[in-house]
Formats: sequence, C-alpha cells, structure tokens
Amino acid sequence: MPELPEVETIARALAPGLVGRVITGIDVPDAKVLAGPKRRAEFAAMAVGRTIQSVARRAKLLLLTLGPRPQVPGDGPAVLAFHLKMTGRFHIAPPGAPDPDRARLLVRLSDDNTLVFADLRRFGTARVLTPEALSAWDFYASLGPEPWDMTPDAFEAALSRKSTRIKAALLDQTVIAGIGNIYADESLFAARIRPDTPAKALTPAQRRRLLKAVQDVIAAAIAAGGSTIRDYRTPDGVEGGFQNHFQVYGKSGDPCPACTAPLTHAKIAGRTSTYCRKCQK
Repeated sequence: MPELPEVETIARALAPGLVGRVITGIDVPDAKVLAGPKRRAEFAAMAVGRTIQSVARRAKLLLLTLGPRPQVPGDGPAVLAFHLKMTGRFHIAPPGAPDPDRARLLVRLSDDNTLVFADLRRFGTARVLTPEALSAWDFYASLGPEPWDMTPDAFEAALSRKSTRIKAALLDQTVIAGIGNIYADESLFAARIRPDTPAKALTPAQRRRLLKAVQDVIAAAIAAGGSTIRDYRTPDGVEGGFQNHFQVYGKSGDPCPACTAPLTHAKIAGRTSTYCRKCQK
C-alpha cells in the first residue's frame, strides 16, 4: 500500500498539471470506486465546473481542493479525496489518449487533459465532500498528527498510553499518520528499537530518538520519490528509489548493515517485521 512518501510524491508531481484547471467532466468506468456520492451522476454534479485550487496529502489520502461551482449560486468549496489502497495509480493523460483498461475514474480538465485514476485490485476509493463533511468523516477525524507536526512531548504522551508493541503503535493511524510497514521497520532500525517492545516501556530518550528517526526516514523516502516494491509508480510512470536504500525491510537473513549479524523477522500486528536482534534491543 502506498504510504506517506508515495502519496506525497504523487501530490507534488500532479500539482503543476492540475492546479488552475477546471473540471469539465467526470467519467466512472467502475462505480465501485465511488465512496460518496455513490451514484455516477450525483458524483459528477458535485465536481464538474469547479477549479482545482490545490493538490495535497493527509496521511495516505490524496486531496484535491476545489473552488465553488460558478453555476450554483452561493456554492462553497469542495474536496475530491482519493484513497489509493493497494494498487491505486494516477497519471495525467494528454488529449486523444485512449482511456486505460484499468481506469476507475477519469477527471476531464479544461486544458483537454485527463486525470486518470487506475487501480488493478479495485480497492481504491474516491469521494467528493464539503470541507465540513471531510472534517466530520470518521476516518479523517481519527487521524493522528503528521510526523512533522508531532512534538516530542505529544509523541511521548501518545506512546505512554499504548499497551501494544511499538511496531503496532507506529502503524496505528490515530497515533501518527501515514506510516506503514516499510517505514515503521526502517524507523525502528534507525532508532535501534526492537519492534516487539511494548510502546509504553520505551524511555523518554528512546521515544524522542524514534520520532526523529521517523521524521528522517520519511524525509529521505520523499526525496527518493517513495519506494517501489511491486506496483507503485509516480504519475510520470517512474519507480520510486528509496527501496535501494532499505536497511532492513524485506531483508530477513541478510547481514545487518550495522553489525553484520543476520537480520531476523517476526509477525507483529499482523505484519512481517524485520529487525536485528543485536542492534535493536
């Protein structure tokens, strides 16, 4: 599943081709993608005529902020929110390009380009909401702070209340937003903390070190364009590059890059976690 660095990379790549364009049409080849409104005509009516004002990310969501519809008196702004789930991809198609077979949602633009949302496994979703409805959406409202918005004191307080293991706490989107399996493993290794350590058992120094590791790992992954394990591509069709810098993720049995002892793995919070028994105490 695309995590924070991948969705941030997508948002930054799409913005120059979307901001300032007016949505002139919405085509929905696969209605399963619609999370609200769920009817094609109603969904399109909520979006068509609006100008895309910004492209941003919150946690693992891609958010297009849309201006009011000129054809609707007294209309307010809206947000087009996408959740990529496992295999969602975006690209901007030029005029005349055939619609891809796996396209789930097509956003027609005033420059005659098309924003294409394709999704092989069909788990991804799209919804159009008012800003108020977005804030009231249970999933959105439950999200924890972004890694850079999380203060050391708030991180310590959040972990001190968690009886789960620290790997599970990092994957909990209500604690800190946007982290998935890849970046949890990499951050825990950078902080030299075992993934099965109870979150509330960490010392204040360990919690501060872990928050710094999360921030550094996420920043490095964004700079590298995210990580491609199988499906992820940028809107330009390019693979991410951070997988070339993994220290532990997916490397069980390989020598630890710090001490050369064999890396091991365990199942934590339903996910495979790779770590070094020697370095991560």
